Parts: sequence; structure tokens; C-alpha cells
Amino acid sequence: MSGVQTKDVTQDEDEMRLDRWFKKHFPHVSHGMIEKLLRKGQIRVEGGRAKGNQRLSAGQSVRIPPMPEPGEQSDAPSINRDDAAFARSLVIYQDKHLIALNKPPGLAAQGGSKIKMHLDHLLQAFGKGDQKPRLVHRLDKDTSGVMVVAKTAQSAKSLARLFQTRDVKKTYWAVCLGVPNPRAGEIKGFMKKSMDGDRELMVGAHHGEEGAQHALTRYAVADNAGQRVSWVVLRPETGRTHQLRVHMQALGHSIYGDGKYPCDYPDPEGLSRKLHLHARKIEIPRDGQTPLVLEADLPRHMADSFDALGFNPDDNLMLVEEALT
Repeated sequence: MSGVQTKDVTQDEDEMRLDRWFKKHFPHVSHGMIEKLLRKGQIRVEGGRAKGNQRLSAGQSVRIPPMPEPGEQSDAPSINRDDAAFARSLVIYQDKHLIALNKPPGLAAQGGSKIKMHLDHLLQAFGKGDQKPRLVHRLDKDTSGVMVVAKTAQSAKSLARLFQTRDVKKTYWAVCLGVPNPRAGEIKGFMKKSMDGDRELMVGAHHGEEGAQHALTRYAVADNAGQRVSWVVLRPETGRTHQLRVHMQALGHSIYGDGKYPCDYPDPEGLSRKLHLHARKIEIPRDGQTPLVLEADLPRHMADSFDALGFNPDDNLMLVEEALT
């Protein structure tokens, strides 16, 4: 084990996430171990407690507790052949800057105290240490669809900045309970994190309230099966935790399969009870070129529900997406 040490953030590491900074300097240490050290306050920035998603600034000092040396026992399991093959099967696009994956429902983006298999672990299929691709945004564990990972530190910095702004256009498909009225519009307001026992929930908040963040979602109904359920196309203009799920609940038409943010409409019969929320498309602007458009096919449970409900993705979808602009 190494002793306690302090490292300064270099200029080329400016705006890098703290957890990514750690993986750069200690590639043999798992994300789970880093999160554990952060929770215990053993990793500090400028003497203060920090979180993994904190953005560092050039010149800041980072306290590093005793860490295992390369080759010492670590809690990071190596990826096996089957998991590597599974990770590669998720690829829908790649170039020298990024890889786009179609994340299946049930796969978490990162590890945690009760999560052993996650996308960040599977990214070892594409490189180890500094060569491992980097997450630049997140999807909820039960949400499927397009996820973009960066191949280099510079690409991660550029993509993360784009995702933090409104420059990246994200389109989601959802099966919702009931039919929103009006059929197109926007949902906006403030939300904040709250605890329900040991569960973290997002709840409505007032402007100026501690922890309150503004959120805006545009929506349009693409089709409906009577008044029971509807296919809703969603475009988040901000990127808050659980934003789409909270906003559809606030509208009174929760996303089907969402036990965390329910509404009063009864569930339809004969459909999978998994969450019906899919990141269908991401459009990334490129200097001097047309935007890069990345699309992900529906997961099996949503494709089956679309078939059962008679929803046809080719019907009037262009008009629906125009209603979102």
C-alpha cells in the first residue's frame, strides 16, 4: 500500500470528474473502492469532502489515502470473455472519439454497494487503464437506449461539456398510462432530491429552495390505444435525475412500469411490467459537419408492447418530433 499523498490537478485535467481523475492515476483501483473512499471522506479536494462527479480545476490539490499498488489485491474483477462479448454486442456506432451503445434495461451505468455488474465494468472490453472508454452521461438502471462513452480524456471533456448544455438533442420513447391532454406541450418547474426511508426520490420544489433545480421537458403523443395507454415522445431540455419519470407523474400520466413514480391510472393487462422508457435517439453537433445521429432499437419488452398496442414507429413520427421543436 502507498502512504497518504497529495497531487495537484494539472492544466490538461481541468474540468475532469474526480472519479475519472482517480481512474487515470490509479487504473487498477475499482470504481466501487473509489466511491467507498469518497463516502468515508478519505479522498478530499482542497481539504474538503467531495463526490465522484465533482469537476476539478487546474491547480486544486487532491488528498489521496493509502492505495493498493499495481498487482496488489483489488476489489475490481477483471472482465471475462462472455461479458466482453456481451459488451461488444451492445455497440451501435464507433469512431476515433466515441462509442455508442444500446444499454439494455436492468444494467446500471456504474457500480454501487449492491451492484456488481454495470456498464462501467463492461467497458473493460474496449481497453484497460487509460485506454478504457469513459462515461460522459447516465441513464437510469431500468431505462434502455443510447449511451455514449468517450474513447479519450479529451473526447470525454468535450462530450461532457456538450451534454451539460442543451447542444445535444435527446429523444426518448415512453409508454405512458392514459393520454396526456393537450397531446403536445411542455412540463417545467423545480425539483430536488428527497429521501423516502432509504430510497432517494425527486420531488417538486419551489424556486430558491435549497437544492432546487429547474427542469424542462417537451412532450408529444405519437399514438394511443383508446384512453388506457399512449406512446409519448419526450425531449428533455435539462438533465435532472429521474426528470422524465417525475414530469410524466406530475402530468398525471406516469410511465408504465414505474413503481417509483406512480399515478392513479390502472395498469394495462398482458404487458411486461418493466419500465417502458427508452433513450431512442441522441443527436450530437459536430463542427463543420451535420450532427451525428445515434439511434437505438427498442428493447424486447417494449417492442412486444408496441406490437400488442398497435403502435407503429413509422406512423407520423416526423410530425410528432416537429411538435417538440
